Amino acid sequence: MSEPVTRKIIHLDMDAFYASVEQRDDPTLRGKPVAVGGSRERGVVMAASYEARTFGVRSAMPATTARRLCAELVFVKPRFEAYKEVSRQIRAIFLDYTPLVEPLSLDEAYLDVTTNLKNMPLASEIAREIRARILAETGLTASAGISYNKFLAKLASDHRKPNGQFVIPPERGPPFVESLPVGRFHGIGPATEAKMKRLGIHTGADLKAQPLEFLQQYFGKSGPYYYAIARGQDERRVVPDRPRKSVGSETTFPQDLGRPIEIVEGIKSVLDDVWGYCERTGLGGRTVTVKIKYADFQIVTRSRTLPAPVSSRDELERTSVELVHGIFPLEKKVRLLGVSLHNLQERGTAVEAPPQLTLGLL
Repeated sequence: MSEPVTRKIIHLDMDAFYASVEQRDDPTLRGKPVAVGGSRERGVVMAASYEARTFGVRSAMPATTARRLCAELVFVKPRFEAYKEVSRQIRAIFLDYTPLVEPLSLDEAYLDVTTNLKNMPLASEIAREIRARILAETGLTASAGISYNKFLAKLASDHRKPNGQFVIPPERGPPFVESLPVGRFHGIGPATEAKMKRLGIHTGADLKAQPLEFLQQYFGKSGPYYYAIARGQDERRVVPDRPRKSVGSETTFPQDLGRPIEIVEGIKSVLDDVWGYCERTGLGGRTVTVKIKYADFQIVTRSRTLPAPVSSRDELERTSVELVHGIFPLEKKVRLLGVSLHNLQERGTAVEAPPQLTLGLL
């Protein structure tokens, strides 16, 4: 029996992507702390330049907090068409080396270069060449992680940011994982990290010391994944052009909404982005979900699964409004509303499934 082939996986991640595009296109922003996002009271930082990060400004941070940390912070409105165009340029570069490209977002992707179109033997050389081409063709820098699986490649790409790359070879995988705090692991968010720490799990070594049964008991279906990554193992393949399963849009309002008519109008206001995607792709979703975030940050979701994908904007609006009626009478004011479609498929496809109504608290 032949030995299994050791895969060569690259994780490419653009450096402060949105902010870097803005600094590239507007020379007056270069060298300054820049935040892409809304500067209004309820605004949120979508991306921060490295100059802003030195002050502690981070993505997903409220604009008011960011301004408090950095008085010189320059807010710039996002230009998604510009970011998408650069993303298309970068994707074209990737495809010169391998068809096995799995985009994670506009600014990062996995590449499987075990066999590659350039017949280059070293994944590290491929990563270096790709990064050089990105810089030459877009004026932007990228970081890369190279390893034998996706989990370690992503960890590695964070290790030499910005504008660097790092290799984790097979013999270094397990000890590298053991040395890291669990909060650095992709797939372990703040809530899971806190739970692990309550259980005495602070590092990869602590995680590796736990039997599979223990991890399944406390983390359910995620237990086997945590058991594997603690040993530097990840069998997930690089999947090109992964089909999108959902689409959604949400808005945080300048003032909290307190009347039912405001809630209904608020729900209607977020539908255009969702239905616009459906019209561009010919897809529709069978499950409609509305998201309500109250002024105290409690989140409630209501969903309905239909027999066939939503076929028109009117049907999407009607279903969304019916769902949001379920929170009336209002017990407290609302700061955010969202609508999403799940189980995406071609419109006109009927599926036998009874309508369902569910209420969830997140």
